[in-house]
This record gives sequence, C-alpha cells and structure tokens, in this order.
Amino acid sequence: MTFPIASKLLDACVLSVISKEDTYGYDLTQKLGNTIELSESTLYPVLRRLLKDNLLETYDVAYDGRNRRYYKITTKGNELLQEYILAWQDHKNKIESLL
Repeated sequence: MTFPIASKLLDACVLSVISKEDTYGYDLTQKLGNTIELSESTLYPVLRRLLKDNLLETYDVAYDGRNRRYYKITTKGNELLQEYILAWQDHKNKIESLL
C-alpha cells in the first residue's frame, strides 16, 4: 500500500535531495523514485514552481554534445527545507502516536 504524497511533502523531498548535491531532472527522478512513486511528468512542474519561488536555481553543463540542466538549492530553499524538516518531524511523531 502506498500513501499519496502531498504537494508540500514532495517539495520537501525534492529540496532535500538537491540540498545534498546539485542534480539534473532524470537523476533526480531516479533518486526520488527509490523512495516514492514519481514520474518525470510530475517532477518537472514541481521544479518549475520551486524555480519561480526562488527556492532553486539552474545552470547548464555540456554533456555528450548537449546541455544538461542542473538544479541547485538557494539559501531561501535551504531555509524552507529546514522548516519542512521540523514540521515533518512533528507530523511524523503525531501519526506514530496514533499507529
């Protein structure tokens, strides 16, 4: 059984992975896919929203004759990630107390 991932939790997961290492879309999908069900068609709108909110920034790196777009977390993104981590710990403790 799987539980649906809420938008803010997905944002937190994306920010968390990128905070550990700059990465590109396909790699990010693979890393997240090890833990949650996620398609690229779901991921890219999240990335665009996080970019628009100045939580991420991008840069391009040449790879096999093409540019690969990398995502990097901003200071604002790191600050929000810390808020998400605290909120998640509180939420997790409450749910665990019920289960």
